[in-house]
Amino acid sequence: MWGNLINAVAIIVGGLIGTVFHGALPQRYQAIIFQGMGLFVLVLGISMSIKMEHILVSVFSLLAGGLVGELLRIDKQLNTFGEWIKRSMRFKSEKFTSGFVSTSLIYCTGAMAVLGAIEEGTGKFPTILLTKSALDGFSSIAFAAALGIGVIFSAVPVAVYQGIIVLITFLFSDMFNMAIVNELSAVGGILIVGLGLNILEIKEIKVVNLLPSLIFVIILMMIFVT
Repeated sequence: MWGNLINAVAIIVGGLIGTVFHGALPQRYQAIIFQGMGLFVLVLGISMSIKMEHILVSVFSLLAGGLVGELLRIDKQLNTFGEWIKRSMRFKSEKFTSGFVSTSLIYCTGAMAVLGAIEEGTGKFPTILLTKSALDGFSSIAFAAALGIGVIFSAVPVAVYQGIIVLITFLFSDMFNMAIVNELSAVGGILIVGLGLNILEIKEIKVVNLLPSLIFVIILMMIFVT
């Protein structure tokens, strides 16, 4: 699990560095960084989603996942959790919860999160998670400069999410294959596109409520494809 731990630490360190710039930069510079990161997230999501191979699986996963997410009000729960952290730590940043939720989604839904956790779960050297740590560390500097200290706390859901995959892979090593991972990455890319639209304030999409789609991808791929 040490690769997962290093990933979380990299996000924290990068976030701390970025937070210094967030407090020092004038509002207009923060705004342009915010827009730049929004465009980056949008392009990242598109590049991931075009790898989709099983369209019907992805469509039904999004529909079923969205219904479950809306029923459970996941967005409300995660935002409430973010606000609780903000109140408990007495932070005053207006974008705290936005930074926490947005970067949690970005760092959790990428292909490297799944592949890296699977690699570590099979007992191999965590090369992918170490590479992801470097990428997440540098990107968290930019995100924290734009969104503030909330980015740092995304390390918690990232560590939990990847840790669960590591544990599941260790217990059920035959469950995951590349077809499932690729489709997870594609649907995750669609979610990241929605997040990019939110960051750019083009359209408000309840991306968090679509997270159960990732679970339905695994279920449907195992039933109908693999």
